Amino acid sequence: MALLSIKNLHATVGGKEILKGINLELGPGEIHAVMGPNGSGKSTLSYVLAGREGYDVAKGEIVFKDKNLLDLEADERANEGIFLAFQYPVEVPGVVGMTFLREAYNAKLRYSGHKEADAMEFLKFVRSRAKTLNMSDEMLKRAVNVGFSGGEKKRNEILQMAVLEPELAILDETDSGLDIDALKLVSEGVNKLRSENRSMLIITHYQRLLNYIQPDHVHVLAHGKIQRSGGKELALELEANGYAEFSGEAA
Repeated sequence: MALLSIKNLHATVGGKEILKGINLELGPGEIHAVMGPNGSGKSTLSYVLAGREGYDVAKGEIVFKDKNLLDLEADERANEGIFLAFQYPVEVPGVVGMTFLREAYNAKLRYSGHKEADAMEFLKFVRSRAKTLNMSDEMLKRAVNVGFSGGEKKRNEILQMAVLEPELAILDETDSGLDIDALKLVSEGVNKLRSENRSMLIITHYQRLLNYIQPDHVHVLAHGKIQRSGGKELALELEANGYAEFSGEAA
């Protein structure tokens, strides 16, 4: 049974139709990569799934864990197990990283009817997760993403994912702005979170990320639709030939 099922999804941004009939299913534990040229609708798809304001569904359905995702607000989707790692993580001045993580973690516990985490137990838990991403205590004491390098911001996103333990993780161009060392480190963190109970939707322009995070399926999104699907070989083909095949208007 699919963890996530998207059927004939049409979505608009500012009155303009961006998604024009997306059909996609992710099973438990599967990793799917969505590739495509600029303006194809990749990030729009991630924002629609996460429930971002201004991204309106005109038609279609999204079912997550047998629930109609479109009936849920953004915070409810997060508490149900959906996580979005942003292409450009925002800075949150005045909010310490550790405080941010604890509040998010406890919000999820409250939503599921569990007792909030003890401060010392949570500190130990976060430190163990941060260690796998080579993040120091000093980084956790700083305001969220303020003064962070591109690689540090992306590692911070993956730390959030490690702490919140989502069932569906959406990585929106996580490789954007990373040098090769930062890319390897972030990919290692993602791979450590692979689980038979966690699915991932990886959105990227380039095949290089998929050298480190091996997907089960690759999809080409262009002109608001999935134009082709295949295995890892499809990503290699796109790396070699680019998106010229999909540059014309889709049928």
